Amino acid sequence: MGFQYSVPTKALFGAGQLNHLHEQINAPMGCMTGKKALIVISSGKSTRANGYLERVEEQLKKAGVDSIVFDKIQSNPLKATTEEGGRFAKENSCDFVVALGGGSVMDASKAIALMATNGGDLWDYVQSGTGKKQWPANQALPIVAITTTAGTGSETDGGGVITNPETNEKVGVFGNGTFPVLAIVDAELMTSVPAKFKAFQGFDAMFHSTEGFIAKVRNEMSKMVAGTAIENVSRNLVQSIQEPENISAMEKVAFGSYLSGIQMCVGACTSSHSLEHAMSAYHQELPHGAGLIMLSKAYYSFFINKHVCDDRFIEMARLMGKENADKPEDFITMLVKLQEDCGVADLKMSDYGITPDEFETMAKNAMETMGILFACDPYELSVEDCVSIYTEAYK
Repeated sequence: MGFQYSVPTKALFGAGQLNHLHEQINAPMGCMTGKKALIVISSGKSTRANGYLERVEEQLKKAGVDSIVFDKIQSNPLKATTEEGGRFAKENSCDFVVALGGGSVMDASKAIALMATNGGDLWDYVQSGTGKKQWPANQALPIVAITTTAGTGSETDGGGVITNPETNEKVGVFGNGTFPVLAIVDAELMTSVPAKFKAFQGFDAMFHSTEGFIAKVRNEMSKMVAGTAIENVSRNLVQSIQEPENISAMEKVAFGSYLSGIQMCVGACTSSHSLEHAMSAYHQELPHGAGLIMLSKAYYSFFINKHVCDDRFIEMARLMGKENADKPEDFITMLVKLQEDCGVADLKMSDYGITPDEFETMAKNAMETMGILFACDPYELSVEDCVSIYTEAYK
């Protein structure tokens, strides 16, 4: 029953909530103050093309806030980019950071906010792998997280996943103040996401909670949050893809994603995330959600074959809609069906340049850089077990 819960982020959830951003800044009932904001967006065109950037700039102006834009964030954000962003924020005397985009932008913004007040090398503050494990001396700049995707739950938690290509590490970055002060989860900003990426993001959100559901550190609080997230994502993702203007379906997926972020705060993910981070650490163009999908059937089947938590898999199958589920394999049936219905069942590692001779290297990388998640698994994995999961998942 025991758990620790600390999610200090104020959330505005619901369609149209972006219109209330100005009320939260420099206002009597607001949650933060400042005169200049750094708006962080991806290097792509969609944030501008869809008018989201302009709307945020207008909201900030309405609150009496000037803003500048940093638009260099990659789909798997790089160490050097976040360090550059931190210097840019400091040089321009920014009071806070506005992350406008998906999980990569929100993750990068946390590192940028940290580097703006601490400087130096980002890897000084990384607590795993080759990181120097120093705790940042200064509080990060306040962060407003405005998510345009329903995927990572990064608007809810305090960690940002950053890639260091020099060491082939993709790890979490934390520090005082890296929890966003404010999160805006507005489904109206998510309808324009292309179907393929909406599926990648939706499965990422669901896997945060399916991992949490089987984790040996699960507690009653994380079980409740994860279960509701699994139900909302799995039962609405297909409709949100097939009917992109269906705000109700998109909102339910967004709710599941938001809860999955909370699950990571009150519970934990398992080694599936470590195994995928190793894949995309070596293959920068691999979307995180796509990598998780590729691994998922083999990964969860491994634990099912060990019969370490059969009841949990049965319960997840029921949450996903198979009300008469009575064996753990029913979860795999529902998982594969959902992937087929979303058009992502045939993703291949080989399409992203991954080859079997990398499996042992990636397995060791996963354990060395994100070993903490392996400690949450319901069964202790060896390097050989990880290689077998990669091999089973390979196409």
